[in-house]
Amino acid sequence: MDDEAPSMANKRPCCSPIVKPPLPPSPPPPPPPLPPELTVDSLLDVFLQLSTTSPLSIDLAFEKLLDSRASDCDQNLLIARAVCFGSRLLEIGKRCARINGSKHNSLIWALPPDLTIKVFSMLDTQSLCYAAATCTMFHRCAVDPSCYADIDLRTDVPKVNNAVVSTMVQRAGKVLRSLKLGIVPGPSGSVGSSQPLVYTIRSSVDASGFSWNDKRSRQGKESSILTRSCLNSLIAENGTAAGLLLRRLHLYNIDRMDNSALCMALSACPSLIDLEIVGLLVELRQTLESVSSSCHLLQRLFFESSKAGRDDSLKSPTCVNFVNNCPQLTSLALRGFKLHDFKVRILVKGFCELKYVDFSSSYSITGAFLRNLNGSFSVGIEVLILRDCMHLKEVEVGRFLSAVLVGDFKYLKHLDISNREGLASEGDWYDRCYSTSAIPLKQLSEERPDIHVIAEFPPEGSLLELEHMIDSDMNTDISLPSVLSSHSSDSVLGSSTESSYNSDQGSGNGDARDAGYVIFEESSDELDILSL
Repeated sequence: MDDEAPSMANKRPCCSPIVKPPLPPSPPPPPPPLPPELTVDSLLDVFLQLSTTSPLSIDLAFEKLLDSRASDCDQNLLIARAVCFGSRLLEIGKRCARINGSKHNSLIWALPPDLTIKVFSMLDTQSLCYAAATCTMFHRCAVDPSCYADIDLRTDVPKVNNAVVSTMVQRAGKVLRSLKLGIVPGPSGSVGSSQPLVYTIRSSVDASGFSWNDKRSRQGKESSILTRSCLNSLIAENGTAAGLLLRRLHLYNIDRMDNSALCMALSACPSLIDLEIVGLLVELRQTLESVSSSCHLLQRLFFESSKAGRDDSLKSPTCVNFVNNCPQLTSLALRGFKLHDFKVRILVKGFCELKYVDFSSSYSITGAFLRNLNGSFSVGIEVLILRDCMHLKEVEVGRFLSAVLVGDFKYLKHLDISNREGLASEGDWYDRCYSTSAIPLKQLSEERPDIHVIAEFPPEGSLLELEHMIDSDMNTDISLPSVLSSHSSDSVLGSSTESSYNSDQGSGNGDARDAGYVIFEESSDELDILSL
């Protein structure tokens, strides 16, 4: 035992076997060389002649070829080669068909390239994209910058992203004159001609019949894939700016657009004359400040709020700067904002060329701004729309029409004072007026038949009843004390029914502020009835 012990100690321990990593698969062997009498061209010619052979014969022949392979690896390799060869042949065939089609179109197309480009420049953006995808010749003509002078990418569902906008704008370059982006529900058309939003006391609804909250949730489900940077292509890059000569910019329901992005885009568009903004989450004050500083040539502004009467950001100095810096404005539409009469008066009296005015669905307008406008630039107004202004007073409308009857506002052609809840009474805006007996509409139609007046009101008591309002407080978060305090404070605005229509005294909302555009500190006593 003693002799065996050293031998046991001297034995080396067993080592675990070394595992070698698997070798990478060997590349497929190259195809065997062709006989000298055969070439790729001749083999391909023979192969293409098999296209007239029945599919069953080709299937049987390929299966026999697979059976001739001994291993699964060889069979899989044969299948992969067949798929690769068929894909390449299909791609080559489609490309050659496009080339031949383009050559054929070039031969039979009667118009030279310059006239073809002229025709394409008259197409809308979607039709132009369809034409560009037709053939190589049409594509070559369709990418000419002159075809993208007027870009219209409005859709009823989200399907345009930033890359599409950037590509279109880059193709246009300095030729770009008009750009329309966003989601327009229903048929694409001018939003300015659609029904304005209507903000009732019970709930906020628009003319299409669904509530504002439902509209917001629906926009969330169909969120636009346009982001805040969708207008970056208008800003100067390498010393050139596509927005430098842009004349028309229309933006609809781009919910990711904010004030800073919009202001940056507007700063790159000094030649803008037509600006339309609908449904963007931007403030009125900041937008008008940006327009005042960058777009001095503006002639038309259409701005519809996305906040259902809650945007009370506009200040008097902003109105004054807007009037002074954009003197060529002829059309002004601010719809759905919480505007006060003295601010509206600054705008209406200040613009010398103003012809079209639309303050539909403005929450705080009483109509007092219409007093004593005779002799100012505003007598040239041709269209005045005050549809569904909740606080518009019957007495102010009557005074205005009386002034029209005595010869003021000679250029007025269209007047809309319709209201789904009737006009507000003088002493209590909560007491609604549904009859037109106190308004001289019949006399106006006889003495001024050239004026088209729209005055549509509901049957008396059909919408506003105190009991229903109290019952709906739980849903609208409107308490009776806040309503009463609001209409009591509003009765101060534009009161003094004893005064004449042409008197500056008691003309509403601090009418003395307009003298020389002297700015006083604004009051914040008005309560937001439509808090959601």
